[in-house]
Amino acid sequence: MTIHQILQHYWKHAAFRPLQEDVIESVLAGHDTLALMPTGGGKSLCFQVPAMAKPGICLVVSPLIALMKDQVENLRSRGINALAIVSGMGKREVDIALDNCIYGPVKFLYLSPERLLSELVQTRIRHMNVNLIAVDEAHCISQWGYDFRPPYLHLADLRQLHPEVPVLALTATATQRVVEDIQQKLAFRESRVFRKSFARDNLAYMVVNEEDKFKKLIAIAKKNKGSGIVYVRNRRETQEVARLLNREGIRADFYHAGLENTLRSARQESWKLNAIQVMVATNAFGMGIDKPDVRFVVHLDLPESLEAYYQEAGRAGRDEKKAFAVLLYNRSDKLQLQKKFELSFPSIDEIKNVYQQLGNYFQLAYGAGEGLTLDFDIAEFCNRFKLDAIKTLNALKFLEHDEYISISESVYLPSRVMITVSAEDLYRFQIENQGFDQFIKVLLRSYGGMFDQFVPIRESDIARRTGQNMIQVAEALKRLEQLELLSYKAQTDKPQLQFIRPRTDITSLYIDRQYIEERRQVMKQQIDAAIKYAESNSCRSRLLLAYFDEPDAPKCGICDVCLAEKYKNDAADRIDTILNQVLQLLSGNHLLLDDLIAQTEMGTEKEKLDVIRNLLDAGKIKTDGKYYYI
Repeated sequence: MTIHQILQHYWKHAAFRPLQEDVIESVLAGHDTLALMPTGGGKSLCFQVPAMAKPGICLVVSPLIALMKDQVENLRSRGINALAIVSGMGKREVDIALDNCIYGPVKFLYLSPERLLSELVQTRIRHMNVNLIAVDEAHCISQWGYDFRPPYLHLADLRQLHPEVPVLALTATATQRVVEDIQQKLAFRESRVFRKSFARDNLAYMVVNEEDKFKKLIAIAKKNKGSGIVYVRNRRETQEVARLLNREGIRADFYHAGLENTLRSARQESWKLNAIQVMVATNAFGMGIDKPDVRFVVHLDLPESLEAYYQEAGRAGRDEKKAFAVLLYNRSDKLQLQKKFELSFPSIDEIKNVYQQLGNYFQLAYGAGEGLTLDFDIAEFCNRFKLDAIKTLNALKFLEHDEYISISESVYLPSRVMITVSAEDLYRFQIENQGFDQFIKVLLRSYGGMFDQFVPIRESDIARRTGQNMIQVAEALKRLEQLELLSYKAQTDKPQLQFIRPRTDITSLYIDRQYIEERRQVMKQQIDAAIKYAESNSCRSRLLLAYFDEPDAPKCGICDVCLAEKYKNDAADRIDTILNQVLQLLSGNHLLLDDLIAQTEMGTEKEKLDVIRNLLDAGKIKTDGKYYYI
């Protein structure tokens, strides 16, 4: 099939969006390619379509586990075989998935970058018929980017396994320095960059200097009747702001990574279906959500970088209709951001202490733990050892850079079961153990394929069909696992921490001081740029575009700065119109001042009062102290 036939057959689209076809043809011609496309620009099709056009499997590297799982489900719903290997999956489970990629009909294998550190994964990838390597969120490979992820640096190893296979790097936000760094880190054989302008003609960027942010937020939500997102700094605020909006009659809910997966999915779906008007969220919300009719995105706090702000604000107005991106800003935001900057760079001793406490937390002996992946509750960890949460998070990032550990976001994996004996041995066990016979029959009737691979199950369904409760079902599965008849992986919804190296004594711990200083400089530049954006009197769109290396963009005409400038320039015409309206209203009429102001359609209240005062001084209108007349 041609790429247009593939697009029509699997995605039901008649034509590609701008730039998609150019990127696809570049990849199919075997070129290493970098595509810069704004949020909602259809990046995933740029690797999915060419991968479908060629025999073999496409490797997709992404740091966003939720997004990977969404894309896998989306591809499967279209009849395309896809798998994801993420943190939290056991070695046997990963082994089977990789076998399916080598010997089975799998077209897409999604991997978190941490998984590329595994020798097992690298060895098996060598034996796959790879047709394309796609690197999503490619800015994560650059330490000059706003979201640098050290495991991304191992993508160069992936290239060595299949040096002839083209690489497609994709990102929504990158400065020129980051663009060059991505190509260098991914060992591009030639520079081939496709760049869609970052301009969003339908999106009005607004910065409102406001002390009472909640009052302004309510006014925005009531004025804009469509769907909206409100971004806040932390999980506690999501709940508080959602409660405030609901109290004002605005249908709102809250979302953050700490909620159970089922609850997150349900709230996301309610918002997508417009049952909820406003979602109040941390930056965990929005990745991979393609809701075109978002009319406004409000930030209650100043973001740490313009890259992050552009991506989050860009979730508004993807349907090309008028939308608003509003930043509510005041002086305290600047002070809070500067405080967070200081906390982002713990001392070497503080980093070493966090590493020491990790070993104590997981009760690891020195020399043990290499390759071990464990559930990690960072809040509990900080509480137990009386550690500052922000400093600890950043200490973990520096330990990750120096490859002592690897951390993933919250990973939701449903419960899974795989039968580990033959059908004959299982049948023999059922005959000899009547107490388990009915339970095993229900399990086999409810789920197929368990003799070949791990199959997702729901304990609640099994409980309903067997007449047991969920605790009894879990205990029965654990007992069958102890008897070595099956492997049972219970549901997880927690971040994962992996020890890449054996636990070492902190006196032997090497922390890269130069890297920490470089990160300090990068973050300082990003924060300064964000503050400049908030405090500038220049066109907001031009400021953003200049930051992303589009220095010659025209004024947008619709941001708060452009509108204020236009209002000022139109002042003379507006005053003339107000004057004529006042004289017309008073022609043959006696009006109270409040009525005169209310019936004058043009201008602000201050402008109307100034005109009335000037007309009185000139003797063109009169007043008896109550009524105004000619």
